[in-house]
Amino acid sequence: MTRAQHTYSISDLASELDITTRAIRFYEEQGMLHPARRGQERVYNPKDRVALKLILRGKRIGFSLAECKTLIELYDPKAGNQKQLNIMLEMINERRVQLEQQVLDIQQMQIELDTAEERCQSALEKTKKASTKEKS
Repeated sequence: MTRAQHTYSISDLASELDITTRAIRFYEEQGMLHPARRGQERVYNPKDRVALKLILRGKRIGFSLAECKTLIELYDPKAGNQKQLNIMLEMINERRVQLEQQVLDIQQMQIELDTAEERCQSALEKTKKASTKEKS
């Protein structure tokens, strides 16, 4: 059996990629996977496997399901996947810009937390000093 003819069961893919069969069925419901049927059994081909790996990679780097679906629809190994790769590079750059903004937002939040903490500490010290003076 050549690589192109190889098929996978849902449990094969779930085990290999360490995800649940329920997740695979969800991606199928979303139109992202298109397994053949052998009776009630789902039969996945190498393209489905690649699509599933792309979905999981996309999720890890913060792509939405819609973005993952776009990339899957552009999958065309016969054309060298040039369009898919170019779109993915654009999406990566967009994601990088978003992450850089989030880092700046987090840094600003940390500064604000530090300021709030300093004010609370100072207020507590004033309260303790006032309390100590009243007891004397």
